[in-house]
Amino acid sequence: MLEVKDLHATIGGKEILRGINLTIAPGETHAIMGPNGSGKSTLSAVLVGNPLYEVTQGSVTFRGKDLLAMKPEDRAHEGLFLSFQYPVEIPGVSMTNFMKAAINENRKYHGMPPLSAAEFLKLMKEKRKVVQLDSRLSSRSVNEGFSGGEKKRNEIFQMAMLEPELAILDETDSGLDVDAMRIVADGVNLLRNEHNCRIVITHYDRLLEMIRPDVVHVLYKGRIVKTGGAELALLIQEKGYEWIKEEQA
Repeated sequence: MLEVKDLHATIGGKEILRGINLTIAPGETHAIMGPNGSGKSTLSAVLVGNPLYEVTQGSVTFRGKDLLAMKPEDRAHEGLFLSFQYPVEIPGVSMTNFMKAAINENRKYHGMPPLSAAEFLKLMKEKRKVVQLDSRLSSRSVNEGFSGGEKKRNEIFQMAMLEPELAILDETDSGLDVDAMRIVADGVNLLRNEHNCRIVITHYDRLLEMIRPDVVHVLYKGRIVKTGGAELALLIQEKGYEWIKEEQA
């Protein structure tokens, strides 16, 4: 579904990604771990088309299409979704109107008619249950006045509504208590099927105990230097990243 080959990327003239190779099949969950500054969030930004980053080498194919040739909005329409580490507030824009516009723009891209008001409200009601999102939150402005846990839960709700083929969760566990993390993880797990895939970016194995990855990668200095199963995350939690730094020295 996703194939990244020898991906290099810079920001402000500084090279951050130095040759990423990554292949993800439908149905798989891949975790990406690594110390601060290793390039984890840069990778997610490049995949979704953040214009601040320049790809200088390599290729990215998504569902057989050249992802790097697409505009950011077309990447979203093709099935990419990014859950931000720090979700932004959008005052004055209600969640209902925000999601209705997103859903119908996606349908328009695929040549489908917009949902009627009744169809949309029924869909919202169904998907709110996935992440136990209070109906009062969905009627407020996007993320305005939300706690950290509510913002993350709201993003998983958006993911449930949009049903992306590739969901990138960039440190979704940041700032969450155990209860909020479990609700978010349960939502992600319920949305998992054989036709979609996920990239989970995290520092800790606690989230990975709830969202069981098929593959764990360690990113260091812009390259994937270790790949393994769930046991690799446990080893990192136990030993930290110093042993990886020593191996790469």
